[in-house]
Amino acid sequence: MNLEVKNDNFMLCLDALHKNKVIAYPTEAVFGLGCNPDSETAVMKLLALKQRPAEKGLILIADTFAQLEPYVALQELSVTQKERMFASWPGPVTWVLPARPQTPRWLTGRFDSLAVRVTDHPLVKKLCREFGKPLVSTSANLSGQEPCRSAKEAYAQFGAEFPVLVGQTGGRANPSEIRDVLTGNQIRQG
Repeated sequence: MNLEVKNDNFMLCLDALHKNKVIAYPTEAVFGLGCNPDSETAVMKLLALKQRPAEKGLILIADTFAQLEPYVALQELSVTQKERMFASWPGPVTWVLPARPQTPRWLTGRFDSLAVRVTDHPLVKKLCREFGKPLVSTSANLSGQEPCRSAKEAYAQFGAEFPVLVGQTGGRANPSEIRDVLTGNQIRQG
């Protein structure tokens, strides 16, 4: 019975993504808010919900690097930079890469780069695999609130009708580390 509920919940969230809605889902440390990165409407809904300025740019989270390739300019990286990045994946390290010129500004904000991560969280991997593309990923919290660490907290902040993928976070204390792939410099400690 419990597996059916979880499967129904998964399908509800997957359906919400296909309808360009925002969902909450567990990641390595906290719950994330996500949506279809190719839908300006969906991303604007997410930014409005977070009260986050579009200029800040967003993170994409994916099952495999192949899902991220349409958004980033991999050819601009050296062999060493690629090796360093791929050695950290799948896992809780987000890398800032040069964006392709056609990558939408609603993802990159004021930057010519895009933050991306190949996750090792099994539910997120499955969600991205079934959806067929990466998801926007930003911490699930309303402006001024702490990031949600459980489905219960996500429902409390966003409402009982909000599509929340029920599951456990990866147990990390801090959100993902963010590094610049070109310089190797740490932007945010993990």
